[in-house]
Amino acid sequence: MSLLFSPIALGNVELPNRIAVAPMCQYSATDGCASDWHLQHWMNLAMSGAGLVTVEATAVERHGRISHGDMGLYSDDNERAFARALAAARAVALPGVKFAVQLAHAGRKASSQRPWEGGGPLKADQDPWQTVAPSAIPFAEGWHAPKAADAQDLDRIEAAFVQAAKRTARLGVEVIELHFAHGYLGHEFQSPFSNQRTDEYGGTPEKRRAFLLRIAEAVRAAVPGTVAVGARITGSDWTEGGITPDDAVALASELKALGLSWVDVTSGGNVSTARIPVGPGYQVPFAAAVKKGSGIVTRAVGMIATAQHAEEILQKGEADQIALARAFLDNPRWGWHAAEALGFDLPRPPQYARAAPKLWPGARLARPDVH
Repeated sequence: MSLLFSPIALGNVELPNRIAVAPMCQYSATDGCASDWHLQHWMNLAMSGAGLVTVEATAVERHGRISHGDMGLYSDDNERAFARALAAARAVALPGVKFAVQLAHAGRKASSQRPWEGGGPLKADQDPWQTVAPSAIPFAEGWHAPKAADAQDLDRIEAAFVQAAKRTARLGVEVIELHFAHGYLGHEFQSPFSNQRTDEYGGTPEKRRAFLLRIAEAVRAAVPGTVAVGARITGSDWTEGGITPDDAVALASELKALGLSWVDVTSGGNVSTARIPVGPGYQVPFAAAVKKGSGIVTRAVGMIATAQHAEEILQKGEADQIALARAFLDNPRWGWHAAEALGFDLPRPPQYARAAPKLWPGARLARPDVH
């Protein structure tokens, strides 16, 4: 029996399978508001065969956006636009599909260009803004210097996470993911490369995790138990002296103690000079270490492209759930074809049923590897 297509619970939220769509920024929002692009994008993902669809990194305050095109949940307009796109996605979703929002603050990597505009810091004529971080250390050479967050900044950011979480719950979204990775604010606090504070939020691994735990505790308390809360965390900085898998285990254990339901273990993004050996499943060992060391439900992510690889990771006990991102951009029906490959009968929209292999002989030509 396929583990990939077996159900799993995140807290009180039951998912029909163990496939998750990882959050992927589309850089297509207007002042944080979802656009028609998001409407079609979310609808596609809702039919993809994944049991959990995580929409993109969603900023908790305007200055927490990566770029001018980022999604947000910091205003009533944001909430209304989100509700419109979510309603469309729910209308076409496969049975049992749940939705998640990744709440985020970009920290020193905010005020950036969209990737197709260059991806660097906004120039003077591109409406840049002052960024904030644990310490006044730029992300890389040529980047703007962030302001070192003071107590007022930290209070404001905590309140912004809480308010965005309340908006998420009001929208009826079942799952919240806190973004503590990829070089954004949470990761910046945890990593010694970006956090050189000497107060209660810096100086030791425990103190560098303290602001992350403060946010997690506040968000968990702000939403009902029917909403599952988890986090995306860092397994490695890929640079000597940075975050290690042991640090990830410690953070995951502390998040579990605060009532969070799962973690997604990723890596990198905070050291611009890091050399990351990207390859199939290159981050899975970090997930395996966290799962073993903390006992929390653990999601693996990163260059997991085939159904067979995803199934193998679960069968070996290296993770409890599999997240994919670009695989779904490349093939919005990835879940359908994974089910075919693993011998699982996944329900399809009746409008598309005639393209199923049992009804369409051309399926053998289109996907010879699953027949």
